[in-house]
Amino acid sequence: MNHIDREILHIALPSIVSNITVPLLGLVDVAITGHLGAASYIGAIALGGMIFNLMYWLFGFLRMGTSGLTAQTFGSEELREKSEEFAAAVTSAEEDSSLFTPHPSLLWLYRSQIVGWGIALVLLLLQWPIRELFLLIMDPTAEIRALTVTYYNICIWGAPATLGLFGLNGWFIGMQNSRIPMVIAITQNVVNILASFFLVFGLGMKVEGVALGTLIAQWCGYLMGVMLAPLNPSSRGTSSWRLFTLPLEGGDGGRLVRFFEVNRDILLRTVCMVLVMMFFTSAGSWQGEVILAVNTLLMQLYLLVSYVMDGFANAGEALCGRYLGAADRHSLRNTIRHLFLWGGALALAFMLVYMAGGKPFLRLLTDEPSVVEASAEYVWWAYLVPLVSMAAFMWDGIFIGLTASRQMFLSMALAAIVFFAVYYLLYPCWGNHGLWAAFLAFLLTRGSAQTYASAKVIPSLRMT
Repeated sequence: MNHIDREILHIALPSIVSNITVPLLGLVDVAITGHLGAASYIGAIALGGMIFNLMYWLFGFLRMGTSGLTAQTFGSEELREKSEEFAAAVTSAEEDSSLFTPHPSLLWLYRSQIVGWGIALVLLLLQWPIRELFLLIMDPTAEIRALTVTYYNICIWGAPATLGLFGLNGWFIGMQNSRIPMVIAITQNVVNILASFFLVFGLGMKVEGVALGTLIAQWCGYLMGVMLAPLNPSSRGTSSWRLFTLPLEGGDGGRLVRFFEVNRDILLRTVCMVLVMMFFTSAGSWQGEVILAVNTLLMQLYLLVSYVMDGFANAGEALCGRYLGAADRHSLRNTIRHLFLWGGALALAFMLVYMAGGKPFLRLLTDEPSVVEASAEYVWWAYLVPLVSMAAFMWDGIFIGLTASRQMFLSMALAAIVFFAVYYLLYPCWGNHGLWAAFLAFLLTRGSAQTYASAKVIPSLRMT
């Protein structure tokens, strides 16, 4: 195994663990409410969780945008530090604390925190209309609505911590460190389990206990990230407080504009993805509860692929951004090639595993005979998902590292158009098969469009 593979795995493996632990926060809440004695509690947690998942999904750009920009700065600083003159200047500055210069990447961390907290403030100020809009769309029963309101009113106060942690995680990955986000994710789950169990079964709370447990876990994760940030080697002992006062010491308007440009494009890309995923779920529900259940189960196979592939995409973000900033074109191209080798091998492995054990796995998720029987007709679509989606996952990470966010958005927009075109063309005659064909066409178009764009993006990059 060469050094490129080792660097990829060094970032990818902890990221995979982090990705797998993310859905556990919601799973713990559902498991606890499932023992409260009424189905309405589960429904309330499911609706409340859906509201926050959709809301926070839109702001995922805080992590992705910060990751790519930080990685490029990290690489450019590596290049500068190879200079004897620069090394001597750093040594002199460290000997004189009055001349201390923090790592330039810390400015990206600061910007992500300001933007994240600004968005969180808006969400807190508009929490009532946002809540009522979601409830109007979902139209739950009166009992579930009341419980959902209780859950929402508590968890909304975790918005600053959640969005702030997005920026912190992106910064850690950009600094080639995916282990701290992994530790934070695991800690959040442990805190959530302990706090929720104590509040619900120890103090006799119900939905409010589950919500408070989630809120406590969110803030513990964020504060842990703030405290661990100065421990990153490139922070050079900067205090936690100073991480959030750095703009007073430097930074230019051009970099801030670039930060917003990158995040704007990623936000628009995310909106396109959310529209497709919401429509996919809705189109399944229009065909009845059995088809909705089948599509939900098969989508779990896609999610399993995404947890692993996203780990390698995170490696692409960190390493491609780093080598771009370091003007190391050879390592950049070598990293891209090895990412696709890993992605291809994993996609093939997932497909073979699904073909061998996909149906037994679905039977583990449900023992409803009608759903199990119906899934046999559509499960082969899920077998194709790993191969069809691999390129999209790999290019996403690479493009984030290269901050080619405009190409990401345009590729996603084209893929969304193809999705709806294929759906409306095939659904009248193929039914649910048409829906799955549209979804695979969406994934394939994303990867194909990004492959086409990469031929123009990568050679045109200025390696400075």
